[in-house]
Amino acid sequence: MTKHFDTLIVNIGQLLTMEGDGPAKGERMKTLPVLEHAAVGIKDGKIAFIGKNEETKNFHADRMINASGKLVSPGLVDPHTHLVFGGSREHELVLKQQGVSYLEILKRGGGILSTVQATRKASEEELFEKAKFHLDRMLSYGVTTVEAKSGYGLDEDTELKQLRVIKRLQNEHPVDLVSTFLGAHAIPPEYKNNPDDFLVRMLNLLDIIQKEELAEFVDIFCETDVFTIEQSRMFLQAAEAKGFNVKIHADEIDSLGGTELAVELGAVSGDHLVGASAAGIERLAGSDTIAVLLPGTSFYLGKEKYARARDMIEAGVAVALATDFNPGSSPTENLQLMMSFAALKLKMTPEEIWHAVTVNAAYAINRGEEAGRIALGRKADIVIWDATNYAYIPYHYGVNHVKTVLKKGKVVVERGRNDATISVS
Repeated sequence: MTKHFDTLIVNIGQLLTMEGDGPAKGERMKTLPVLEHAAVGIKDGKIAFIGKNEETKNFHADRMINASGKLVSPGLVDPHTHLVFGGSREHELVLKQQGVSYLEILKRGGGILSTVQATRKASEEELFEKAKFHLDRMLSYGVTTVEAKSGYGLDEDTELKQLRVIKRLQNEHPVDLVSTFLGAHAIPPEYKNNPDDFLVRMLNLLDIIQKEELAEFVDIFCETDVFTIEQSRMFLQAAEAKGFNVKIHADEIDSLGGTELAVELGAVSGDHLVGASAAGIERLAGSDTIAVLLPGTSFYLGKEKYARARDMIEAGVAVALATDFNPGSSPTENLQLMMSFAALKLKMTPEEIWHAVTVNAAYAINRGEEAGRIALGRKADIVIWDATNYAYIPYHYGVNHVKTVLKKGKVVVERGRNDATISVS
């Protein structure tokens, strides 16, 4: 049968479609169906054919892409980033080397508070250009869908400024963005003695955020010296009452019960979870909440303790991975590096890792029906890797393995031997 496509990718060595219903848990996370000697056809920006290479003998296409026996996967999904911020914090690296903790840096007026000052000073245009630079880099690493949080304003004007930058990027950049309001990211100095009043102030922004469609998620940093379980519950319940979906920075440093709270509230995801208790993991396994693990943060902060990914997976938790890209505790756009950290520090298998950066990551931001899979009728968000098998990507760490990225069927990244060309038109 003769068929015509806009683009036809042939001679695929291994094709990861990430097939299956819902997020991957348990045994499904441990297995990875692979279609070998495959081909993919694209029409009108969507997947129109998936099959064996020999089936394409009589197919025609406006553009033929020879994968040359390489690995092909869905575009990666990064479900936890702090994309929009002003300034940088390289001066804090020496403090970390001296063993000063993140919370101690915060108490000294550094950490997030220094980024807040830089973000408040920056214009919307300056924030847009800076975020676009970082987003371009994420795309070059094969990431085609990104969650982006506010949280470096801690006041009305700057929080809205960040969210408007995210919305503009969604409209103007090829990467799909999912926006999260994280006004409750820290307690500003002027509210040190009355954080409840600050939370009310942030909740008062929800109406305008909803009216302007600036965010679909609301998040909070539930941690020692930040917001308590009770404050987090109140804040997120108020957001849910307004119709927002919720996420939670939970048990990142201390085991406060944030994991259990995420399940109690039906949060789409609980993120970090380094200090999650056994009871919290058990409750997580019996829920629909995705565990978003951020090994880059533990690595960069020099922590010996990482999230208990093995316990979570064995219990039946759906685990996702993210960069936690931010200027203080994980300044990297490289999700591939997180895949390596997951193998080395979280003891995850290659099969588990691939589920964690595709289908599970997509469900962690309510994009499970759109992103993270190669399936007929879905957007053609595809990565062709400069590797012949899926185990090679987490194994060979610290480099960019992307060869070509297609977003909605259009080639947006094309890497040569020593360079990468990114198109954002």
